[in-house]
Amino acid sequence: MSLPVEIVFGVYLGVITGIVPALVAGVLGFVFKYVTDVTIPGLGVVVLALALAGINGGLLALNDQTIRSSERAPAILTAIVVILMLSLYAHAQGDKLGATVPKRLSLRKLRDRTLSTDVVELVGGRGRAVVDVAGEVSDMEGYPPLPAETRRAIAEGEWTFPADLPLVELEDRFAERLRTEFDLADVAVRIDERANATVAAAPPTGALSKRVPQGKRAVSIPALVPTGIARGDVVRVLTADRSVEGTVLAAKTSGAPESGAGKASSAGREATADRPDAEIEGREGESRDSGGPRTDGGEPVQTPPTVAAAPTTTGGEGRVTVAVDRTEAKALLAADRGRVLVLSRGTRREYELTTLLRRAGKRFRKVSVVPDGPLDGHTIGAVRVREVYDVAVLAARHDSWSLAPDGSQRLSAEDELFVVGSRDAIDRFAEVAR
Repeated sequence: MSLPVEIVFGVYLGVITGIVPALVAGVLGFVFKYVTDVTIPGLGVVVLALALAGINGGLLALNDQTIRSSERAPAILTAIVVILMLSLYAHAQGDKLGATVPKRLSLRKLRDRTLSTDVVELVGGRGRAVVDVAGEVSDMEGYPPLPAETRRAIAEGEWTFPADLPLVELEDRFAERLRTEFDLADVAVRIDERANATVAAAPPTGALSKRVPQGKRAVSIPALVPTGIARGDVVRVLTADRSVEGTVLAAKTSGAPESGAGKASSAGREATADRPDAEIEGREGESRDSGGPRTDGGEPVQTPPTVAAAPTTTGGEGRVTVAVDRTEAKALLAADRGRVLVLSRGTRREYELTTLLRRAGKRFRKVSVVPDGPLDGHTIGAVRVREVYDVAVLAARHDSWSLAPDGSQRLSAEDELFVVGSRDAIDRFAEVAR
């Protein structure tokens, strides 16, 4: 045969006999690099490939006397070159893959995934990300179809969140916000590193009944409604023969307002029993994400507040719907009229503490102790958290939470700490803890 034909025949022999050596070289290259971080020398790959090719070729066709004759030397040499090229290439790819695959991949690391830096916007020195709903909002199995206007509002809405949240927490926040703003019966959200979200949602299945706590009953009674009642206020309803405490679910003034203050406020300023939850609770959900204290250590997005005040009544004759114990519901239903007394709910001192910390330029964050990290197996005093990292440990959880732990508190893997300090100090400490 002519030389070109011999070379083509050699390429054919090299491919069919080099598949197995190439696969073995690629797998070994990946395993060695992944486990030991060592690259197999090229000479070792060549010797291994030739040995495997000899066995494989002998089983296939190279034991044929016509192939092993001296006249077929060009084909044999070409086959050997092809085998070595395939094996070296497969080994290089396996070695590269072994170097790039994350080691000791765990469910915890999967949960700690965050958004890609490419989709993060810096606003006021802090990162934020706009989550886009990719594709059409799908229906959830077992529920009626989602209304078209709700589906469109979810898909076209602008959903902004802090960019430093893990994807799992970001999904939970997005789902809770959708559930609150649209009064959805159920919602499922998946977000990737590019801030693209896939959403499946179920339409509302109830209004007032969903707001009644377990074991309570909702009772509506005519009354002189005080000025400024809003959903969630604790009131005492006074009837002719008893006094009943309950939580306001809805209130509406229907007659002339008290003290000649003018007609009852418009629907945008009233909390009425026939208004959907979404209008009231949705605004509250927006205010939570656009500012205010956060106990998870993340920073709120500093955007101008655009939310309306909580819907309240201006007072006057009307009706109030309250959630009461089932034993008290029958007595209220029998009453023709009641008087409403608003009870104090006190002051949320924890918000005052958060505000004081922020005014002093301090932040607080929850940090976990990782296995084999610089905190694992040491006491707070030995690590010198305050002196070295300029942060203070407010609380630590081992088996249970302990407040203001002293220097003898030992830290172990999976322990959780609440630390307070400046933003830069907390960032440095969190980086060391990781």
